[in-house]
Amino acid sequence: MRALVLHGPLDAQIDDVPVPDPRAGQAVVRIHRVGLCGTDLAFFRGTMPYLQTGGARYPLRIGHEWVGTVTAAPGDPDWVGARVTGDTMLGCGTCPRCRGGQQHVCAERFEIGVLGGWHGAAADELLVPTTCLHRIPDGVDDSAAALVEPAANGARAVREGGVVAGQRVAVIGPGALGSMATAFAARLGAEVEVIGRSDRGLDRAIGFGARKAWRRDDLTRPGGIPSDFDVVIEASGGAGMPQLALELVRPGGTVVCVGINGDPTPIDTRDLVTRDIRLIGNLSGSPAMAETIAAFADGSIDPTPLVDTTAPLEDGPVLLAAADAGKIHLTA
Repeated sequence: MRALVLHGPLDAQIDDVPVPDPRAGQAVVRIHRVGLCGTDLAFFRGTMPYLQTGGARYPLRIGHEWVGTVTAAPGDPDWVGARVTGDTMLGCGTCPRCRGGQQHVCAERFEIGVLGGWHGAAADELLVPTTCLHRIPDGVDDSAAALVEPAANGARAVREGGVVAGQRVAVIGPGALGSMATAFAARLGAEVEVIGRSDRGLDRAIGFGARKAWRRDDLTRPGGIPSDFDVVIEASGGAGMPQLALELVRPGGTVVCVGINGDPTPIDTRDLVTRDIRLIGNLSGSPAMAETIAAFADGSIDPTPLVDTTAPLEDGPVLLAAADAGKIHLTA
């Protein structure tokens, strides 16, 4: 079968690889559509931190945002024929974190297409444990279903931030994670303002329910972006943006960090302590996947405007090399 394989920085190829051989408790999914995100682009460019820590190494099969149909599931025949997506985080299932519902931070976890060598979904077929699968309702099309994973990150950031109706919420970074955080916060009745650099991203944030969109340049202008937000969600991963989040949040407020920078990003803990700010790291949308699918199914959130480019799998290498490709969906 075909798979998109990274052999090194800036070296992506479509290779012929062995078909999956499932064991009991595993499923083979025929991939309909896979999304490529900033994590995949960081792997392509060689800047993903897991490459430096040894958690990932080339050659690497990427792709962790996907939808497909189960074609085989030894021991679990009820899954065969189901249209599904799945959790990226695959915990060991037996440690205290996994047993407590925190498999996304299991010390022995795999991350599909990201960590530990578990092959990704940018391929004709994907092997996954059945425990990670989520069924997709008929009313949710493939384009939306392949966005469940990144959208769940945004949904969980809103949940962890404790966002409620009437609060002022700032979202830094109008990419996929930031846009979905905007949509879920606005759905709750929060007043959301988004900060970013690209006109396309900021315009899209307005479409997802933001009340106001600010350019980063506004930070340095007199009377620029007002502070004292109740919750700030940092979804850009940009250098200096976590510190900006601390400066924008009100005393006693909450900052949720979702974005990851390739280099260490400092914050001034004096701001954190003296202003009694709650700071939360958000690695994964695992706990919010069911909530996200339900929001797509009831029509309260339509994530499909996030998709900038849809193309066949074989175009993956060229699209990864195009820095302005935005959110890419590849189809088998």
